[in-house]
Amino acid sequence: MSLSPPTVRIVHSGHACNVEEERYSERVYTIREGETLELTCLVTGHPRPQIRWTKTAGSVSDRFQDSSVFNETLHIAKIQRHQGGRYYCKAENGLGSPAIKSMRVDVYYLDEPVVTVHQSIGEAKEQFYYERTVFLRCIANSNPPIRYSWYRGRDVLSQGSDKGVEIYEPFFTQGETKILKLKNLRPKDYANYSCIASVRNVCGIADRRVVFRLVRNVCAPASIKLLVEDPIVVNPGQTVSLVCISTGGEPAPSLAWTSGSGSLPEKSLMKEGVLTLPAIASEDAGVYSCIASNNVGNPAKKSTTIIVRALKKGRFWITPDPYHNDDNIQIGREVKISCQSWTLLSAAEQLIFALVVTFKYNEDSERTARAAQIAAFNRPHARLSPVSVPPLFFSFLVPPNLTVPRGKSPMAVREGETVELECLVSGKPKPIILWSRADKEAPMPDGSMQMESYDGVLRIVNVSREMSGSYRCQTSQYNGFNVKPREAVIELIVHYPPAVEPVWQEVRQGLGRQVSMNCRVLRAHPSRVLRYEWRLGSRLLHAGTFDSRDDTDYIVRSLAREGYGEYTCDVINEVGPGRCTFLVTGKAYPPEFYYDTYSPLWQNRPRVYGYKLQWTQMNPSAVDRIMAYRLGIRQTGQQRWWEQEIPVEGNIQKGELITHNLTELIRPEVYVVRLTPITRFGEGDSSTRVVTYSAPINPPLKFHCSFEEDPICMFTQDKNDDFDWTRHSAATRDTKYTPNTGPSGDRSGSKQGFFMYIETSRPRKDGDTARLLSPKFNVAPKNPYSITSPPAYCFSFYYRSAHSTLNAFVKQKGQSTSDASPVWSLSGNQGDRWRQAKISIHPTASFQVIFEGIRGPGIEGDIAIDDVTLEEGECPDPPSNRMYRACISMVTRP
Repeated sequence: MSLSPPTVRIVHSGHACNVEEERYSERVYTIREGETLELTCLVTGHPRPQIRWTKTAGSVSDRFQDSSVFNETLHIAKIQRHQGGRYYCKAENGLGSPAIKSMRVDVYYLDEPVVTVHQSIGEAKEQFYYERTVFLRCIANSNPPIRYSWYRGRDVLSQGSDKGVEIYEPFFTQGETKILKLKNLRPKDYANYSCIASVRNVCGIADRRVVFRLVRNVCAPASIKLLVEDPIVVNPGQTVSLVCISTGGEPAPSLAWTSGSGSLPEKSLMKEGVLTLPAIASEDAGVYSCIASNNVGNPAKKSTTIIVRALKKGRFWITPDPYHNDDNIQIGREVKISCQSWTLLSAAEQLIFALVVTFKYNEDSERTARAAQIAAFNRPHARLSPVSVPPLFFSFLVPPNLTVPRGKSPMAVREGETVELECLVSGKPKPIILWSRADKEAPMPDGSMQMESYDGVLRIVNVSREMSGSYRCQTSQYNGFNVKPREAVIELIVHYPPAVEPVWQEVRQGLGRQVSMNCRVLRAHPSRVLRYEWRLGSRLLHAGTFDSRDDTDYIVRSLAREGYGEYTCDVINEVGPGRCTFLVTGKAYPPEFYYDTYSPLWQNRPRVYGYKLQWTQMNPSAVDRIMAYRLGIRQTGQQRWWEQEIPVEGNIQKGELITHNLTELIRPEVYVVRLTPITRFGEGDSSTRVVTYSAPINPPLKFHCSFEEDPICMFTQDKNDDFDWTRHSAATRDTKYTPNTGPSGDRSGSKQGFFMYIETSRPRKDGDTARLLSPKFNVAPKNPYSITSPPAYCFSFYYRSAHSTLNAFVKQKGQSTSDASPVWSLSGNQGDRWRQAKISIHPTASFQVIFEGIRGPGIEGDIAIDDVTLEEGECPDPPSNRMYRACISMVTRP
């Protein structure tokens, strides 16, 4: 069997509600949420195609097991709504373009509906339902869209049925969300209301109902109260309880707690509106909210803040003069020192107290400040636990200053080296330096957005090209002065060798042929590339410099045996080389085993069996002619290989099926077979497969094609004829040329059925030929070693012919189309009905059948064929095998 590109067809099983017919080359598969989805990808082609399932947004492996993604059947148990979408089955075997088919999966579901109640804007809450307008809003998630119905008691409510009722879809909602509006409530409006959500039993999904009771003067939105202080200040390790109570709302609201961080601490406990946080830690500090909801109006929400005490570094700054923009402190001037949060309450950063000391800065400043500090910490404070305060001594303070040393910007460094970016910082006390990227929103080398430095130096180890750019150094906010941060920018330039492509490439070529290699520069810094060098091994072949091009070629005009090896192209700048590598080899590609061999196993003695091994050769013309194959075979579990050579006569054609019979295999042992092609270069790449004994099966050959699907049963058009056969149906055929000719249906009489057809209208002329070639069929002899009695096959088909000639050929392996003689032929008008032809044939080698249509003298010479069959055995009532010709007078149909 010859090579053939892949074809794909998707079939379904499982719990489908509905599968629509082909529409825009895909099918729509409808399934209910929670059911099991199974899609099977049926493929043909040789070599056997590889299969992969993908989804619209990418691979499906993120949601399903990987084993399912690469199998023929995609299995999804308990499918969920988010798993709907378009699924693609992709098959490829290296021949032509991959075959792709898709099926859209629509997951249907219907959630429980929810009714919420709202009053008209601006009305008093205490009069929520007393002679006011209210809105009942019903909503449910579904697929397909929902149809909503409203009932008051058992009465259906519809638009216009009651002057006090409106049912509408507002502009600000999406889908089929429906709102029931009750205007100026009347006594009869206080009743039970039902909202029924329905998808009209699609996929067997039953309707969903929710009931809401509207009661006079008792429905009210929720209101709550917190029985806690705000803020709550606690020490680490304490247990904190937050109490939330409902103060109103009908129906009774439900209470829930949330945290500003998004989720409550794992150790938290909640019961009847009380939230308990045992052994609280500093990371538990934050804002906590109690939320009450009863579906009436908007939920009620109240919040409190928990502050957990923790010691942190003290911060202070000096404001010399609030009326002068001067960062210098002058002798004799009044100075204000603000000390914030000697003990800070982390998380909320609440200021517990501030020590403000005003004094004259002079020779006694240190003594005065120390006295003020001692006095401040001797003050009693109700909220602070006793802390140990280290001595604080003030000396002469200097505002911060920041500069970049001369020659330190820009900094140029080679990739892989270590660089130090330096900013000189002065001031007393000396501030911390914060480093960040100045030219783009990118992380620093350690992955953070900002790095700290105490000495003003940023050290980067193993610099990469991605680290090029501008870096900002900035003084931190606190060094004792309430002044704007100082900052400077340093430019970092990273030099790296050229990046080239391809990095590695294998080139297979036969002796005496030309080999061309190309190495291209992608990027480099400095961008000026100095030179390139081509080498074979360590031998220099060619060197030069780049001009306006960004690539370089090396060509071997006629490959000699010493020309095989590893070629390298080094593209070099001042940093170093970037290298393209080409492995030029004459090794043949590996053979590809054929796994669909007809009757591969036979048994000629009780304990011995034989196996027909078949394979095709991958790209046989890429290298020198394959002279032989080395066959190795061993029993599984053993180490010893038995080897022999299989000679090859002539050139192997692409797709040619090669056969070798393995004999004397011990039943029921399993064997590993290794096959290695051999050329003048030597051994090529090997392929291995496992041969397993199984009970011999010899099913009869049966081929049937009714041309209902495209591709047409692997039939192909002859490239050397004048025009092509076309696939038609009576329902789609364009009859503007010859409306009175051509079949009115396929062989079964269906207008939707397809058949193969030749149109003989212009520009076709007398004698033009169209040929249609079947796939190749292998002969299945009874004796696997030789064909002493050729097997018989019954070749049959249905035909319609008018004023043209229809020929049928059998072309055997080794024959050309021109050498084959017709086994059946017919000329003239056969009337407006389908007829069947049957021919017994006896091929001695692999063969294919050919249909040839030859246009007659008129435009009404259309020919059609349908239901082509090939079965093993003589035809039940075979006509004479000699060629015959029916000459029928031309009759014009009414």
